[in-house]
Amino acid sequence: MPEEPPLIQSLRTAVAAAPADVPLRLHLAELLLGDGRADAAVAEVAVALQHAPGDAQARELMARAIGAPARPAEAPPATGRTGFDWKAAEEQVEGVVPPRFVESPVRADGRDDPGDTGDADAWDVERPGAVRLADVGGMRDVKDRLEAAFLAPLRNPELRRLYGKSLRGGLLLYGPPGCGKTFIARAVAGELGAGFLSVSVNDVLDMWIGNSERNMHEVFETARRQAPCVVFLDELDALGAKRSRTAHSGMRNTVNQLLTELDGIGSDANDGVFVLAATNVPWDVDLALRRPGRLDRTLLVLPPDAPAREAILRYHLRERPVENIDLGKLAKVTDGLSGADLAHVCETAAERALLESARTGAVRMIGMKDLLAAAKDVVPSAEPWFASARNVAMFANEGGMYDDLVAYLKKRRKL
Repeated sequence: MPEEPPLIQSLRTAVAAAPADVPLRLHLAELLLGDGRADAAVAEVAVALQHAPGDAQARELMARAIGAPARPAEAPPATGRTGFDWKAAEEQVEGVVPPRFVESPVRADGRDDPGDTGDADAWDVERPGAVRLADVGGMRDVKDRLEAAFLAPLRNPELRRLYGKSLRGGLLLYGPPGCGKTFIARAVAGELGAGFLSVSVNDVLDMWIGNSERNMHEVFETARRQAPCVVFLDELDALGAKRSRTAHSGMRNTVNQLLTELDGIGSDANDGVFVLAATNVPWDVDLALRRPGRLDRTLLVLPPDAPAREAILRYHLRERPVENIDLGKLAKVTDGLSGADLAHVCETAAERALLESARTGAVRMIGMKDLLAAAKDVVPSAEPWFASARNVAMFANEGGMYDDLVAYLKKRRKL
């Protein structure tokens, strides 16, 4: 690689000493581009844009470095974004440009376009109608709670009116990781014949001020257009963290916007929009989200019971070469394992059989011996969660919020 000119070397030293000096970094990028080092120039401009996202000079220089001419200002694209292909830019400098940066609506001069209302239809709404609660193995208590708190009132509007049952509020699923909270939410959407819109913190948070709140609003706008629709808020502890512990005002504003949208659930304008949320740590969720009329129903989703474990094992072994498998016995010895753990058991057993087949040159079936050995090696992934939950159940169960968790821990002699 040819040696860099002395001036570029000196500028690199100066930039290293003052990494937040945007004009200095852009001057270095100009020299790199003039020296034919376009890739190095792109990397420097990308860092400059992290410090000054709206800098018009930096945007123009990025367009030149990548070789894509900017679209004339008098003919902006229909989406409200610049004519320069920012997606291509992201691919060339992957890992340098912030991931949400390439999606932010900007005017030709590089500033936010306040007239761009976004595209609510850009959110993907699935139709998981083929997935029903009958596809959830075992978990009878969970299904009964879902039927009583959520499904029966929706299926029987006459009885709902007779008993004065309100449709306001949503359902919060909580419990250890890997126990099927997302699958249950999809099954509820299937039972309702509704669309399924899954949302996580990465889908909503944006580096631009105000965009996170707008994204949250667009999620619910999409659900209203696609009603009936289940909005599933995954990892609610990240999306709706306690505002008292949140230092960044943007995150607090996002939680405020979520509260506003939840307050609309149950009104005529939001007819047919149902909200489900999931979290592993409900004690980290902002208490305002769990106020009556919002996510006021809670459901503890625990590691699968014996019938559920048997169904999960059967599912993961269905397309593998197995022989003489006693699923009932296997379900007994895997007590305490989560659904994800059971999938790992089947994967590990398959690896054992595959490795032996590769060594001997003779294909053999997966047997009970492989599965029992795999089950013995797998440590229940839910145990650390129960260790934390035990402290909450003992010392922070205000108002009986976690009575179902206390009952389970006592039954399992963990409390």
